[in-house]
Amino acid sequence: MVLPLYGGSLPVGRFCAGALRELGHIVEVFEAPDFYSSYEALGRLRVTSDRLQYLENTYLQVVAQAVLAKVETFEPDLVLSMAQAPLTIQALKRLRRDGVATAMWFVEDHRLFTYWQAFAPHYDLFAVIQRGQFELELAGIGVSNVLYLPMAAHPEVHKSLELSEADKRTFGSDISFMGAGYPNRRLAFHELVDLDFKLWGTEWEGDPILAPLVQRAGARISSEDCVRIFNAAKININLHSSVQATELVTGGDFLNPRTFEVAACGAFQLVDRRSLMPESFAEDELATFGDMTEFLEKIQYFLAHPEERAAYAKRGQARVLRDHTYAQRMRTLLEFAAERLPNWPRPRTATRAVEGVPPELMVEIEEMLARLGLPPDASFEDLVWAVRQQSDSLSDLDAAVLFLDEWRKLYGQRGG
Repeated sequence: MVLPLYGGSLPVGRFCAGALRELGHIVEVFEAPDFYSSYEALGRLRVTSDRLQYLENTYLQVVAQAVLAKVETFEPDLVLSMAQAPLTIQALKRLRRDGVATAMWFVEDHRLFTYWQAFAPHYDLFAVIQRGQFELELAGIGVSNVLYLPMAAHPEVHKSLELSEADKRTFGSDISFMGAGYPNRRLAFHELVDLDFKLWGTEWEGDPILAPLVQRAGARISSEDCVRIFNAAKININLHSSVQATELVTGGDFLNPRTFEVAACGAFQLVDRRSLMPESFAEDELATFGDMTEFLEKIQYFLAHPEERAAYAKRGQARVLRDHTYAQRMRTLLEFAAERLPNWPRPRTATRAVEGVPPELMVEIEEMLARLGLPPDASFEDLVWAVRQQSDSLSDLDAAVLFLDEWRKLYGQRGG
C-alpha cells in the first residue's frame, strides 16, 4: 500500500490497509508522509521556481526508488497506490517490467485533478469513484481495466460513540460541517450564521462572516475527532465541494467519504443529491436536498423532528455496514484483479511457517501466528516479515525465528 505524502486520500489509504488485514492479507504500508517534511522544506529554500520544480521532481524520484526497494524486499502480489502517491511513471514502468501487478484507487474528481491522463495507462488496474464520461476518457487513452469503486467507511473507526459531557460541549451543536472551505460552501454557510452552527476543518481563512464559527482556528481534524463531531451534532451538513460559487448545489456525480462515514457512525446528515447516489442508498436512508431553498427548509424541519433524524440515521448506518465498508471495497478490487490479470496472483512456493515444526512447538508457533495477525497457512517468509515489524522487544521465539532465517540464508548461499 503506497500512501500519498499528504492530503485527503491519506486516511483512506490507512483504512484500506486495515481492511485488507481484516480480510486476512499481509500488508506492508509505504509511509510516504515520513518524507513530507523534507519535501516541504524544499519550498523554503528561496530558489527560483524552475530550480524548485527540479528539486521537487528529483526528490520524488528518490521517494519512488524507495517504494521500489520496498517492493523488491516484500515481493507483494499487488502494489496498491492511493491518489497522489509518489510513484513516478518510470517506477511504474519498472514494476510492469518486473511483473509486479499495480493498481490505483483514484479517489478524486477527474475534472479537477487531471494527472490521471499521464499515469493511468501505466497501472494494471485503475479504480475510480465516477462513471460515464470518465470511463469513456480512460478508454480513449487505452485504459481498459477500469473499476467503479465508490468511497466507503471503516467501522473500526467510523462508529457510534457514547460521548462524555466534555466531548458533547466541545463537539456538539445543532448543525455542524466538517471539511474544507470551498467557494460554494462559504456562500451557502453564510445563511447559517444565526444558528447554533460549528465549522470544522481547513481553508476557511479570509471570511470574516464565517470566522467566528470556525473551530480550532481552522486546524486539520484527526479521524478520531471527526467521528466525535459526527456523533455530537444534531445535523451534519454534507455539501459536496465545488470550486465555483455560481451554483451552490452542483448535483454532481461521486459521493464523498463523508457520506459513508457519517452514516456509519449512526449520525444524521443532510446531503446534496448526487447522480450516483441511488446506486448506493435508498431515498429513506439519506436525507437530501436539491437547492438552497430546500436546504434551509429541511434544516428547520429536522431540527424540530428528532425522531425522524434518528430513523434516517439508523437506516443509513445499517446500509453502510451491510454494503459500503472498506473491507467490501478491497474484496471487490481483489476479485477484479483476479478476473482481469492473467495468472494473478502468481503461485508461491514458499515454505509454510509450521512445516517441519516439532509437535511440542506447534502450539507455540500457532499462538505466535495468531498474535502477529497471520493466517495458519502463512509462509515462513511472511512470519519473518511480521516479526521484523514489531516495535516491542523480541521474545525468545521471535529471536529464534530471525536466527533461523539468517541461518537459512547463509546455508542457501553456501549450498549454491
